[in-house]
Amino acid sequence: MPSKEELCNKIKEVFPEIGSCGIDLKVDYDDSEKAWVVDLKKGDHELKTYLEEPEAQQCMEGKQCVSLGLQIGQLRKNIEEL
Repeated sequence: MPSKEELCNKIKEVFPEIGSCGIDLKVDYDDSEKAWVVDLKKGDHELKTYLEEPEAQQCMEGKQCVSLGLQIGQLRKNIEEL
């Protein structure tokens, strides 16, 4: 299992727009859900998504981060509509 910092850094590597468009990123492991909680926030907009272990591992290996990519796209869409 990756560390919080490793996963956070990998997400920023895969989705460089997170920092450049001012999206704040927070990553924590939720023991009750047995999944990583990825919290994306910009201003008053916030979206959380859960990455289960297999998907987090695939993301770390550079294979895919599908649900996270969808969440980032949705957050950007919500912000641009303002």
